[in-house]
Amino acid sequence: MDEKRPLEPAPSPQSSKRSKLDFEGESDSHPHTDSANATALGSRNVGSDHENVGGKPNKSKKSKDQNLKGRRRRDQASRDQWEARNSDTPKEPRLPKRECALMIGFCGSKYSGMQLCKVQPGLPEPRTIEGELFKALVAAGAVSKDNSEDPVKVGLARAARTDAGVHAVGNIVSLKMILSVPGVDDLRARINSLLPPDIRLWGFQRVQRSFNARLLCDARKYTYFFPSYLLIPPKPCSHLDRVLREYATSQGCEIPWNDDPFWKAIDPTTSNPQEDMIRKRAWRATPAHVERLRTIVQKFEKTHNFHNFTVARDPRDKTNTRFMKKLQIAEPAVYGETEWIAVSLDGQSFMLHQVSSYLKYLSVKLSVLNSIKRKMVFALVMLCRTGTPTNVLDELFGLTTVHVPKMPALGLLLEHPVFTGYNTRIAKLSPSDPDYREPINFEEYSEEMNTFKQRYIYDNMRNIEDRKGLFDGWIRSIDSYQGKDFLYLNPKGIIPPEAVVTKGERRQNPFRERKVFNLTSFAEDDNEKVQAEEPTDEADEEAEESLTKKELEDAEG
Repeated sequence: MDEKRPLEPAPSPQSSKRSKLDFEGESDSHPHTDSANATALGSRNVGSDHENVGGKPNKSKKSKDQNLKGRRRRDQASRDQWEARNSDTPKEPRLPKRECALMIGFCGSKYSGMQLCKVQPGLPEPRTIEGELFKALVAAGAVSKDNSEDPVKVGLARAARTDAGVHAVGNIVSLKMILSVPGVDDLRARINSLLPPDIRLWGFQRVQRSFNARLLCDARKYTYFFPSYLLIPPKPCSHLDRVLREYATSQGCEIPWNDDPFWKAIDPTTSNPQEDMIRKRAWRATPAHVERLRTIVQKFEKTHNFHNFTVARDPRDKTNTRFMKKLQIAEPAVYGETEWIAVSLDGQSFMLHQVSSYLKYLSVKLSVLNSIKRKMVFALVMLCRTGTPTNVLDELFGLTTVHVPKMPALGLLLEHPVFTGYNTRIAKLSPSDPDYREPINFEEYSEEMNTFKQRYIYDNMRNIEDRKGLFDGWIRSIDSYQGKDFLYLNPKGIIPPEAVVTKGERRQNPFRERKVFNLTSFAEDDNEKVQAEEPTDEADEEAEESLTKKELEDAEG
């Protein structure tokens, strides 16, 4: 009688908890978490995995790493043998994965932001840029079926988290992906064929294993576009005109726009918004307006405390401090009947804040992310149109808190993230060095990116403004406010006590922002003009103020 062979032992609990390995023995789970990368950044160790702070080889660490890799290979071989003998279903062949940076662009109008969101029970899955990209990568074979249900397994990260509806002509997503897919000669073309036309993959390239798109991003370049008619002073007899005029008089001053030619040419007490809009579209900014804008943006440059340009932050919190490298004002350009002005913002990582709106089922009371950039442009526009001295910005960078609203989301565009530090470090390596990689640069895709930007972003922006009058509705909502929140817009450039916001104290008649100005997409047949006032369309500011510090930190970038 034959002796019975013992059953093949199953993997031990410790072994089964380990991450599965890819073709070369690298973990399916991304080995570089944000905390690990933060440590690597702090020690300036972004290159070789076996360098210490001084750049000298660490023999003990190298030996341990080699032993660990060997142990992982043996464990994987054991698991593969056990699975082959105890599984009736054929396994997909394992293909090698490499850490890669994917350069993408998108029009965000139809999406709930950049980042993947958790699906809430009983509710549809929010449509995001990362969600569409990941599905295309899986369908193209660049991500294996084993990893198709969980992007964390391939270490998905992004350089910039754009808000719902915000566009990006350039952004970076990093992950471990399969570069050689059987039967696919042009992987980029294959992935693009599976993506919606308003999301494009410009290209991809290998990066160092320690690469993380968010943590290694040094800066992000944004552009904000707005119609130049926003620089026209408040309409005489409007509530804002009356409030600012009365306060200036009480301080022994006169408002600077008393004799503004735009309003002096008509009787502002009898003109209606439709008549005003026709004249606004024909108005053109003067060289003096452009020079004034350029003087103001210089005050934002260098390092400041930007607590008044985010939300729910203690003014003394050090994370409010940001470095703005450069802000630029382009020459005005006419498109159709309207003149537009572009503001370029080039700075250190920006803080985002969160506002509740129509997608209330998203996590951390989140539906629409809004950023510091829209508040900065509000200050820029309002200081210019009211003639407020630039020294008020020094006070806004101080510890006093005031209410600074946001410009409409429609005008915001992420141009591309910047990886100066990473590119500088790899440039020091020889191309023959195994850690050498090509620098991250969008320049070679500039022609494709400009064509996409014109068709999917600029044309969409101008079409909505022409049909809906969104920016005009926004500026009229500012001018119709009759409270004291904007009294810091005065001829002396000081913040009066009446405009100060004190935590825990309820203000009389606070300014309420409108959810419609967070939108960047409207139905094609929706040609109804945006109204200045709509009581049922107020944004939920209480949701902003109730966010925890951790939730605000998660919105970084």
